Amino acid sequence: MRLQYLIPFCALGVWAADIMVVEEIIAKVNGDIITKTEIDRSRRQAEAEMKQQKVPPSQIATAMKEKEGLLLRDRIDQLLLVQKAKDLSINVESEVSKQLADIQLRIKEPDPDKFQAAVKEQLGISFEDYKSEMRNSMMTERVIRQEVGSQISIPKSEIAKYYEEHKKEFVREERIFLADIFLSTAGKDAAAQALLEKKAKDLVARARRGERFPELARDNSDSNSAQSGGELGGFKKGEFSPDLEALVWDKDRNYVTDPIKRPEGWLILKVIEKHQAGQAAMEEVENEIQNRLYMPRFQPKIREYLTKLREQAFLEIKPGFLDAGAAPGKDTTWRDPAQLKPETVTKEEVASQPRRKRLLWAVPIPGTKSSSSSSSKEAKK
Repeated sequence: MRLQYLIPFCALGVWAADIMVVEEIIAKVNGDIITKTEIDRSRRQAEAEMKQQKVPPSQIATAMKEKEGLLLRDRIDQLLLVQKAKDLSINVESEVSKQLADIQLRIKEPDPDKFQAAVKEQLGISFEDYKSEMRNSMMTERVIRQEVGSQISIPKSEIAKYYEEHKKEFVREERIFLADIFLSTAGKDAAAQALLEKKAKDLVARARRGERFPELARDNSDSNSAQSGGELGGFKKGEFSPDLEALVWDKDRNYVTDPIKRPEGWLILKVIEKHQAGQAAMEEVENEIQNRLYMPRFQPKIREYLTKLREQAFLEIKPGFLDAGAAPGKDTTWRDPAQLKPETVTKEEVASQPRRKRLLWAVPIPGTKSSSSSSSKEAKK
């Protein structure tokens, strides 16, 4: 609920004793507001995430105390970035629709109403709020990438220098990185199993023709890895089933196996990456080095950009609430409209002002070049 206008309660015949606070506004960011309910919801979400990660209660209390100032900071950050996205005419509606369709496909719920109900049941928020949060997240990411990330470049010479100075960190054991698609035959009759075998062969053919394996996995796999595009991570020799290892260990990157019959279904494996034992060449680790050099520069630049947005913004924060990302010297004093006093002028000030005689009757007549005074004179003639 957005409470953007304040009407004097006495003008409505409502006295202070009758006022009930429906929502408390704690910050104003340009044309938007932040309510205490939003911050409380962010706090509950943060606590729930820590509980899900099995963080001890004592540590949760400490972490939440440290995070208190960050809750308002993060919300102001998001509003400023979403506002900037609108200024830049950034539109993410097609991406939002695609991601929602992907999620709907992944949880295998074709009915739109049931899908929306499932979102509300699992996340505790309405589908429209979920969609809005997704849209805002995509818009903020786009602004950061466009306005901050694109301004950072790592010269090749710097990557080479880092590689020479950290060569020991790029001595590797032999490893293979895999992704999978698994089609379960559990509870299916012979006819259904035959169809699954045909589907597995078709998926292999599509992958070998160049279709994106992560999307094939996401849309078809019954494995838990489907949500991450089938990625299984890296394995050293001897870390997974010997019969499967024999099928992929000596294969090159991008190799896709034939469908592999398992007791529970059909398995397809793809070799995503291979690390040979020994010193990795710079070309092999160039992207990794670039990420190492990029991130330490990226985070401060984001904060710098958000500080700049704060300096340019109309921003008011209610006493008792802290913005941990406040711009130095920026006045964010809360000005409550209910407490603003009207300007007053004393009788002495009025009396001291010079008096000018105003000819109220000398008013121009619309559509003519004459005044009412001249018209009167003409009438008297």
